[in-house]
Amino acid sequence: MAVIPVALAGRAYEVVIEEGLLTRLAETAAPFLKGYGPERPVPFVADTHTHRLFAARIDAHLAAHGLAADWFVVAPGEDAKTWGVLQKLCDWLLALGVTRKDHVFALGGGVVGDLVGFACSVVKRGVGFVQLPTTLLAQVDSSVGGKTAINTAAGKNLIGAFHQPSQVLIDPLVLGSLPDREMRAGFAEVLKYGLLGDAAFFAWLEANGDRVLAREPAALEHAVATSIAMKARIVAADERETLDLRALLNLGHTFGHALEAETGFSERLLHGEAVALGMVLAAKYSARRGEISAGDAARATAAIAEARLPAALPALGLACDGAALVDHMRHDKKAEGRTLPFLLLRALGEAYVARDVDLADIAAFMDEELAG
Repeated sequence: MAVIPVALAGRAYEVVIEEGLLTRLAETAAPFLKGYGPERPVPFVADTHTHRLFAARIDAHLAAHGLAADWFVVAPGEDAKTWGVLQKLCDWLLALGVTRKDHVFALGGGVVGDLVGFACSVVKRGVGFVQLPTTLLAQVDSSVGGKTAINTAAGKNLIGAFHQPSQVLIDPLVLGSLPDREMRAGFAEVLKYGLLGDAAFFAWLEANGDRVLAREPAALEHAVATSIAMKARIVAADERETLDLRALLNLGHTFGHALEAETGFSERLLHGEAVALGMVLAAKYSARRGEISAGDAARATAAIAEARLPAALPALGLACDGAALVDHMRHDKKAEGRTLPFLLLRALGEAYVARDVDLADIAAFMDEELAG
């Protein structure tokens, strides 16, 4: 078991990691179940996959403790993060009579967490919520830190708010049902923590990544707890990304979001896969600028390839050029006026924000990478 505090001024909360938490909610989340009972069910939001896998056991557990659940179920994937679904969810919560003292439970991956968090940020100007992340990516990244959002035609996660959860409960056992591809996509975010700020952790992942991907309990808990502890420290120091510290968590994302946009934010390229390839590109571009060695860039690339994540741009079969990918980047929410900060590497384990990047050079670099 691991308990990691996220120490925000006046709004601290805990991330608890322990096997079996999902069916001990009446005990572990007791402070956030006050006001609910058989006649007033607990609001849960899930996608169709997580509802099918886990709703029955949660219902049975709550019933044994004199509680009940009411479920709002959304389609899986990014299509759930829309204005229309947000409106339906907000209307549902209002119809249930949710108050600002209540808590909504988000059961699922990053999409569900983003959607629920944003809805809770706007319903009655702020309702509490509890994160129950069911994917590795959500467990180590999106469930912690309070970034919530939906997508629009203009881009991904451009409409949102900072709204911290009241608690995050991570049950590693739920990952047993996670498809291998989703597990690898989440592992990309774990590798990110090593590359951006912990060389020793990155070396540990090089040696033990296969154990994490095989869901070995000790290795998995160490990887998740180390990742969350790093994110908790960064979020506590720079909650709203007004400094360059929290921006480090975007390593691989500027390149990755452009690739996601070019592939239509579809199953063709999962978010974690895009981040993995984005980190390869960030490492290679850092080497191009002479900031890390070609050997270090190759080492980062090898770690990503070893996890069977995308590590070469030509494999995507994109029908575009570097200029088109840069055009996607211009819509990135991190853009500042006419400039775009890039997360690059000074060393493996030391990322930084570069504000002197020439987008024409990025386009030329991407053309080279597309050509293989």
